[in-house]
Amino acid sequence: MKINLFDDLKSNAYPGRGIVLGRSADGTKAVAAYFIMGRSVNSRNRVFVEDGAGIRTQAFDPSKLEDPSLIIYAPVRVLGNKTIVTNGDQTDTIYNLMNQQLTFEQALRTREFEPDAPNYTPRISGIMKVDGNYSYALSILKSAGGDPNSCQRFTFSYKAPQNGVGHFIHTYMGDGSPLPSFEGEPKTVEIAGDIDEFTDNLWNSLNEDNKVSLFTRFIDISTGEYETRIVNKNA
Repeated sequence: MKINLFDDLKSNAYPGRGIVLGRSADGTKAVAAYFIMGRSVNSRNRVFVEDGAGIRTQAFDPSKLEDPSLIIYAPVRVLGNKTIVTNGDQTDTIYNLMNQQLTFEQALRTREFEPDAPNYTPRISGIMKVDGNYSYALSILKSAGGDPNSCQRFTFSYKAPQNGVGHFIHTYMGDGSPLPSFEGEPKTVEIAGDIDEFTDNLWNSLNEDNKVSLFTRFIDISTGEYETRIVNKNA
């Protein structure tokens, strides 16, 4: 069942980090979005900046940066006709190993959830292939019920996605202590509007206190040309 992405976000004060992949309503664009949220000063002290065809996170105020290990990374990188979107440094793992002819799934078998006990935050990843046709996949690596010794790996693949439809995966079911990991399949969501309308609606749906940064990209499926938007709370 297709749900309203923006209503879903408004009902959750802390989905954590989230990836949306899908197709525009007119069928011509591949759509990607990635957002980050934060509860700590360290997590909130970030901005997205463009880095070649991708983006990276950096400290808004370098003097306040504490542990950079899980918050400074490249969420988006482009490898040929493939766009990689993740919530951590596994972006580089996927990029490097796919460049050596391994698959998306094979690359992620070398990684596990984040070592941030007691949350054991899931690693969520997406990949889009745009070459005149369009397909994408989403992955989650999560602990089994908070067990640091047991990693569960799930990949969901979508070939020839429908117009105006996307899939949404995020790290947490909501706020809590420890934070409850995402459960189930990626949510089927409606993709509506042009890039500016989509970006504005998505940003305005995120919890005002916890939202940090948002990236969106619309890629023309026939030409590969793309438009990108970045919104940072720390402007």
